[in-house]
Amino acid sequence: MNTFEQGLLRYFTAGMLAKIQSVKIGIAGAGGLGSNCAQLLVRSGFKKFKIVDFDCVDYSNLNRQFYFLHQVAKPKAQMLRENLRQINPDVEIDIVQAKIDENNINGLFGDCDVVVEAVDRAEYKKMIVEHYLSSGKLLVAASGLAGWGDSDRIRVHKIKDNFYLVGDLTTASGPACPPVAPCVNIAAAKQADVILNWVLGPIKKGETSRG
Repeated sequence: MNTFEQGLLRYFTAGMLAKIQSVKIGIAGAGGLGSNCAQLLVRSGFKKFKIVDFDCVDYSNLNRQFYFLHQVAKPKAQMLRENLRQINPDVEIDIVQAKIDENNINGLFGDCDVVVEAVDRAEYKKMIVEHYLSSGKLLVAASGLAGWGDSDRIRVHKIKDNFYLVGDLTTASGPACPPVAPCVNIAAAKQADVILNWVLGPIKKGETSRG
């Protein structure tokens, strides 16, 4: 157990941390949602990941994604792994530098317990949800998180026992309503919180996480 993980024992019991660390999380897309959800999950103790993304870091990503200036033009999946290791050097991260499509989706997240849908385009969101909805895995997706203001509109919607949708379900990104850091990060945090709650169960009233 490294020093970061020892620090987590101020907040979790050894049993809770072991339970968190037994879960493998697949992240479809390493942009604003995926990169920030990943770093919040690592900070929460998760250490097994598979990150799938085909893109490279662009200057326009730095307004909301978990990357830095010196990483521009480099592959997102590789850079995200590098950044996550700055939090916990012992994270176990498989990366796949590929676009998710009908030809490869079957084998991408078969070894994962959780799938985070964090892609941009509606048709790919739909494909991921339809493929993993009946898989028995926890599926956490997002829809409607562009713009700013009224951030309480970004909510967690429980669709099924193993399927949660985060967002306001309506606000699409566009020229008049761009994706910016506050609401994107709120949605990513809510995705991460759904996963942590699914693994540990809700905190009982009157008890701390160490109970």
